[in-house]
Amino acid sequence: MKPADVFLAVLVAVTWGLGFVASRLALDELSPALMTAMRFAIAAVPCLLVRRPKVSWTVLIAISTTLFLGQFLAQSWAIAHGVPVGLTSVIVQSQALFTVAFAALAFREIPRRLQVTGIGVAAIGLVMVCGTVGFDFSAGAFAVLLISPVSFAIGYLLLRQARDVPMFDLFAWLCLVPPLPLMALALAVDGPQATWQSLWQMSLTGWASMLFVGAISTCVAYWLWGRLLRDHTAAQVVPFALLVPFVGAAASNVVFGETFGPLRLAGMLTVVGGIAVMLLSKRPQAMPKIA
Repeated sequence: MKPADVFLAVLVAVTWGLGFVASRLALDELSPALMTAMRFAIAAVPCLLVRRPKVSWTVLIAISTTLFLGQFLAQSWAIAHGVPVGLTSVIVQSQALFTVAFAALAFREIPRRLQVTGIGVAAIGLVMVCGTVGFDFSAGAFAVLLISPVSFAIGYLLLRQARDVPMFDLFAWLCLVPPLPLMALALAVDGPQATWQSLWQMSLTGWASMLFVGAISTCVAYWLWGRLLRDHTAAQVVPFALLVPFVGAAASNVVFGETFGPLRLAGMLTVVGGIAVMLLSKRPQAMPKIA
């Protein structure tokens, strides 16, 4: 990779890590559904300038519902219900674990030994983190958070159905799907008066956080990541995502003073270590088809 592309990969990882902190700041003023709706309403603006990619609405909605709506709504709900931002940034990265597992089931891709080892290590880390649940957030909040990486993994595999389309155009239109159902959910759960009052009374910090999450962390960062994946192999690009949880944890410590006990910290590092083993392993081989 050229130095400029390495810089962009690091920049995207840092942006995503800071995005968790910005999300927490926005969630101090908005409900999870409303915040996520605003995120994608902002990110969807570029779709007004690009043509809809040659992908059916069924596929487009399926990808967006899992890759975006399910992933980020679960994240927002978990953060709003007490799951630390730093821990959230680590657990979300466990999508690599679920992606490999689901790919084996759906596309008959046999994980290599190193990938299986990575899955085992990451799973041990998740168990260690689970051992700390209940001290500062509920088991229910942690269970909802786990929906995020599972949803992301499903969406990533569905994304294979949309090959050979402009990445920026695709992601712009994927962002168009979540706002309406999420706004409807916010109105149903929070009520019209509370919803509009939350938007009307948002502080400058709240709006700045929303603009960062919607325009920078979602729209620009995903486009840059897609461009990097187009120009380079996944093995070259994806490992940079390992920077995300470290940036998220460090930023949450600086901004919110978050600290982690020995067991939770060890579990978080074990998860990241397992993911690193998986990402740095070779590509899985295809399962032989059975007649």
